[in-house]
Amino acid sequence: MTTTTLGRTESRPAKMDEARAVLITRIGIVAVLLAIWEIAARSGLLYRDVVPSLLLITRALAHLLIEPTFYANLGVTAGEVALAILIGGGGGVAVGILLGSNRFLQRAYEPLLHYLGPTPKIIFFPLLIMWFGVGPGSKVAMGALSSFFPVAISVAAAMREIDTVLIRVGLSFRLNVGQMISKIYLPAMRAPVINGLRIGLGVAIIGTLLAETKLANQGLGYAVIQTYATFDMPRMYALLIVVFLLAVGVNVVLGRYTKLPGTRRPSDAH
Repeated sequence: MTTTTLGRTESRPAKMDEARAVLITRIGIVAVLLAIWEIAARSGLLYRDVVPSLLLITRALAHLLIEPTFYANLGVTAGEVALAILIGGGGGVAVGILLGSNRFLQRAYEPLLHYLGPTPKIIFFPLLIMWFGVGPGSKVAMGALSSFFPVAISVAAAMREIDTVLIRVGLSFRLNVGQMISKIYLPAMRAPVINGLRIGLGVAIIGTLLAETKLANQGLGYAVIQTYATFDMPRMYALLIVVFLLAVGVNVVLGRYTKLPGTRRPSDAH
């Protein structure tokens, strides 16, 4: 057995032990947070209707999951978020590639992305209502606007890290723009693109839900603000838990995709 083979054999149990330790740590953190919540709920130090016990939240969640209106609202929000990430994320990838492949455009326009990126997008919602109406269009636009900037910034930065040898190979084979994007750029920066989309998805969900709380008659954001208005705190927390778990689930799937064989950071090519 060679040293390399031995190293690989020894590294597998080490990686499994590390993954197990990480999982146990995460479970422990969640358990501690839940215990703190339950203690706060039972202590009487806080208003019990504001911080309900875990049992009340669990009951509200169970009732929520058997209500047809919940799934109708979930479908509305899921559709809006999907369109938002498709438009905003797709646009961010396209703009990021454009800026990353052209030094003049990069110097002229990329600073604007960094200036506008941290701006709270909710301030643009009145304009989006005027442009796209009070229906789902303005919510999709809000989510798309929110997701565009982190994706564009991530892709533009990743473009600068692509090995120039790969680009020269593509040019030597006289690949057109579409072929360069599909065969050189995207494969070389798959991990940064997916990580940008993960961030974009998170802010798209936030933007869409915020828009639904402002002006809507359907969607999870609308359902949350309605439970808040009626002071049904257990149901509100149940809705927030559902949103959180769905966002985590999608992020886990995307995170797994970055670990598939052939996925690497652009800098790894050097």
